[in-house]
Amino acid sequence: MSGNHDLVIAGGGPAGLATALHAARAGLDAVVAEPREAPVDKACGEGLMPGAVRALTALGLDVPGHPIAGIRYVQGPRRVEAAFRAGPGLGARRTALHSALHRAVLDAGVPVLPLRVEAVRQDTTGVSVPGTGLRARWLVAADGLHSPLRRSLGLEVKSREPARYGLRRHYAVPPWSPYVEVHWGEHAEVYVTPLGPALVGVALLTARRAPFDVQLESFPALAGRLPPEAAVTAVRGAGPLRQRARTRAHGRVLLVGDAAGYIDALTGEGISLALTGAEALVTNLCRGTSRRYETDWSRATRRHRLLTELLVRARQRPALAPHIMPAAARLPRLFTAAVNALA
Repeated sequence: MSGNHDLVIAGGGPAGLATALHAARAGLDAVVAEPREAPVDKACGEGLMPGAVRALTALGLDVPGHPIAGIRYVQGPRRVEAAFRAGPGLGARRTALHSALHRAVLDAGVPVLPLRVEAVRQDTTGVSVPGTGLRARWLVAADGLHSPLRRSLGLEVKSREPARYGLRRHYAVPPWSPYVEVHWGEHAEVYVTPLGPALVGVALLTARRAPFDVQLESFPALAGRLPPEAAVTAVRGAGPLRQRARTRAHGRVLLVGDAAGYIDALTGEGISLALTGAEALVTNLCRGTSRRYETDWSRATRRHRLLTELLVRARQRPALAPHIMPAAARLPRLFTAAVNALA
């Protein structure tokens, strides 16, 4: 499909598909360019915070999964948990989330074209995608953590901080808790997310470059619950996690989701921010201008970004890192308030 559209969305992950759904609801003519076949998998914690669940419900989506009651921190014998106050979260396979969004986009009449967008030309009236025949008033860069479009436009900001990576695997064992458990170790955090009656997702975040099984051995009590023969998927990785963008709006190109910038997976905010950013972006385009998008994006994501940044910085400092979990256990009300500020 070629010709003029209101927006071309480069990337058919959650951020791009949510943008397409909001655009369709607003009466905008959108097209999604995504070269990968659905459903698309990705290394992530697969725990949706209550805000993300509400945003998906508002879009009319029913994603299968396992209810999540809250967040529990675990370090040796210490543990502290915070229940969600605004309704449950959801443990959902990334493929199930993507399938639901992809199906809804097609049902809304938005084409998803098997195209890869790595460059864009823009002028005063619109944008063109070389080699595709696509032209639109706006282009949305929703092409992920290592966005080729962000790089091609010179919007990347190099990070000088230690790189962190994420590794994920699934185990066919019954969830032993209705909470997402975050196990704190010296060099890594491990997230255990209930995904079904006999399935948990295990995501490991670390700056160490070592195999998943080797790193899991640093958590002997947890490893004992996850025998190797219970693993039902291969290890999938992602990173470096921290990515920065100079701006979310560059002429007629707007960045959304991970392409707009990402701090860390430590607080599990990725899908919530993708959905929030998609709605803010389309709201701005409905005004006929992108001038307020950067401000609206910053306002909508500020709380998540500040709390994540503070926690990651503390994690990276040897003098502070050992005290994160004990402080949460000593101050359970503060921990509950922090968890629900992100929920």
